[in-house]
Amino acid sequence: MSDKEKEIEQTEDEMEDVDLISLLDDEGNEYEFEVLDEIDYKDGHYYALMPTFDLPDQDIESGSTYMIFEAVEDENGEPQLAEIEDEDLLDEIAEIFENNFDAAEEE
Repeated sequence: MSDKEKEIEQTEDEMEDVDLISLLDDEGNEYEFEVLDEIDYKDGHYYALMPTFDLPDQDIESGSTYMIFEAVEDENGEPQLAEIEDEDLLDEIAEIFENNFDAAEEE
């Protein structure tokens, strides 16, 4: 097996381990995200998601940013993800995710 074939095989194996989630915006557009991490914190469940696309409204590439959402239920009891409006809570959660990412890199 050539080095190129090994590289492709490793990339395919890594992609199988990727946890993806699709979200719909208010206008019905579907976007795909990679789930980087999830935590329970202060009676809530939170997700760190990396877009698998370039964010249209930002001058940054998706590979350099992630988004944090809270798992909630809508009025019908259906699960959904919502943006976190409390800036202090968002900062606390972001710090936890950053610490988790740093710890994972050290392994």
